[in-house]
Amino acid sequence: MIFTKTPIEGLFIIDIEPRGDDRGLFARTFCEKEFGAQGLKTHFTQNNTSFNVHKGTLRGLHYQFAPSAEVKVVRAVRGSLWDVALDMRPGSPTFGQWFGVELSQENRRAFYLPEGMAHGFITLEDATEAAYMASAAYAPDLERGVRWNDPRFKIEWPLQPHTISEKDAAWRDFDPSWHLPQ
Repeated sequence: MIFTKTPIEGLFIIDIEPRGDDRGLFARTFCEKEFGAQGLKTHFTQNNTSFNVHKGTLRGLHYQFAPSAEVKVVRAVRGSLWDVALDMRPGSPTFGQWFGVELSQENRRAFYLPEGMAHGFITLEDATEAAYMASAAYAPDLERGVRWNDPRFKIEWPLQPHTISEKDAAWRDFDPSWHLPQ
């Protein structure tokens, strides 16, 4: 696997190193030893899937406070999506900065998000499915969200959302008293 650092500390793009022949290809998508050598989390408690019928479906941006803060490793297993991480870690030098990457069935790329990142994505084609590992179980009482178009963060989405849940559309503007642990 090839681990590429991003401008946000702890946030990585992970590319596979496929070995192919006339049958197709084989590659590791997770290796405890290789993740550990990069200083990344190696224990995950959930593996989730998100199937999205339409291009322009937006999900997120979600994150959780400790003790249920999540590390995520996200990949598109069908179709393509534009994945975004927003640094919500108090005291981080990149707090409030975001980074996006295209994940697709073709590029087989993964996105590693450390704890404290708000996460969301928008689908770039119909019938897109994301699969992701998470290091903590969902805890609704510790969940927070950032609205996809919160003016404070100025996230540059590649297209306007076509479909978004009421919950995700209604996240409030950034307010440290609500968005950050006390």
